[in-house]
Parts: sequence; C-alpha cells; structure tokens
Amino acid sequence: MDSIRTTFQQQGYYLARQLYSPAELQELVTDFDRIVAQLQESGEAINARWDNDEALAQLAATDSVIFHTNNVHQYSATWLRALQQKQFLEVSRAILGDDIVLHHNKLFQKPAGVGAPFPMHQDWSYFPTRNDTMIAAIIHLTDATDEMGCLRVYPGSHRLGRLSDSHGQNGTQLASYPLEGGTPLEARAGDVVFFHYFTLHGSLPNRSDRVRKTVLVQMHAGTDEVEVGVDHPNERLVLSGWNHASSRTKVAGKR
Repeated sequence: MDSIRTTFQQQGYYLARQLYSPAELQELVTDFDRIVAQLQESGEAINARWDNDEALAQLAATDSVIFHTNNVHQYSATWLRALQQKQFLEVSRAILGDDIVLHHNKLFQKPAGVGAPFPMHQDWSYFPTRNDTMIAAIIHLTDATDEMGCLRVYPGSHRLGRLSDSHGQNGTQLASYPLEGGTPLEARAGDVVFFHYFTLHGSLPNRSDRVRKTVLVQMHAGTDEVEVGVDHPNERLVLSGWNHASSRTKVAGKR
C-alpha cells in the first residue's frame, strides 16, 4: 500500500487494475443501465456536454452528448455497496488514510460515436476543501480506450496547486496544457483511476462504436471538510473510519 501512496503523491494519480470482479461488474452495469433508462424517461436535462468551449466545439460532433446524474447510490443499493467494496476502500485508504468521507459521485455515459469530450481542467474550484485532500476515483464499467474518450491527465500537475482559472481550456492558465497533450489512461472494465482534484484532466470524444460507462466518486479525508459557502451536493457519507467534522447542525443539512 505504501507504493500506491508514493505513486499517487508523485504522479497525482494511480490506476488500480481489476478492483471489481466480472460478477460485481454485471450487477453494477445492470443498475447503471437502469439508471440511464430512468433518466431518459424523466424528461430532465441529462446532457452534461460542455457548451462554452471553442476548442471542444471543433473536436465534438454537433449532436454530441454525455448522459449524467449525481449520486448513483440514491438510485441503487447495489451501487451503495460498490462504494464500500473491500478492494476499492483498500486503495482509497492507501491514499487518504483510514478516515474517508464521500462527497458525491457522478454517472457518465459516453454514447458510441457522439460521446462528448471534456476540456482539460481541475476539480478543486467546484468543491474546495480546507486541507485539499479531495480525490476522485473513476470506476470503469466498460473498457475505456483513447478512441473511446478515456481520461487524459498531465502527470505531476497536482503540484500546480489551486489554479485560479482552471475551469476549462478557455482559461489562460491552461493554454500550456492542451487536451491533446494529456497522457491517455486507458483502462479495462473493473479498473479504477484515482486522481487528486488538482490534477489536470479531461477526455476526447468517444469516436468508437462502443459505449463508455463510468462512475466517478469524489471523496476526502475524514479530517477534512468542504469550505463554507460551496453550493454543491455533499453527501457526507462515511465510507471508512470517522468523520471528524460532523456536528448536529451539519448532519441536519445546515452548515
């Protein structure tokens, strides 16, 4: 486990192979597909495509789409168990320590041929934490090749810290980090990519004839907490150990 933490600290990410078994994946994919079907029937806006990025507009099809919802564990008990799966938490503890709190998670489905890209960006500005321990973990339910629009990162970019203009490629601070220059992290179904919320990351369109299905989990150390005034879903679900920042007021949903 020390090697996991060392790699993460050096690179800003860690690719864990085959954390979920074929049997687990079958159950997770079944409920993932059920969630997507329910979303499509809802009539809500579920396309998370970035529309305000000129560079992406040149990469993506005009009808590009990426289906999205927050917090799959609010749809499915199977997905709640997946967040507490033994191997997943072992790697998470190697990075964050024994105390781990779920902030939120996101479902992403990139359809074949028209799956939308994401610009190179950092995550910190959306849900900054006091001690900057927030990490993401992308659970792959399908293979994710570069042709399918897998995650791309700039190794070591977490050392840049908080960039004030890091929302996407239109930001001047990211001009030296084009999406095409990122390192592709190709993964297989069952793999999980962990990365720090300072790590520059994005993804190209899905140009393949296969659907890419992932769930991204955002979590932080139990000794940390999200800064005051952040307007973002915050589950505060303890995945391991203890939440040292909990209080009666916070548990009631009042900061």
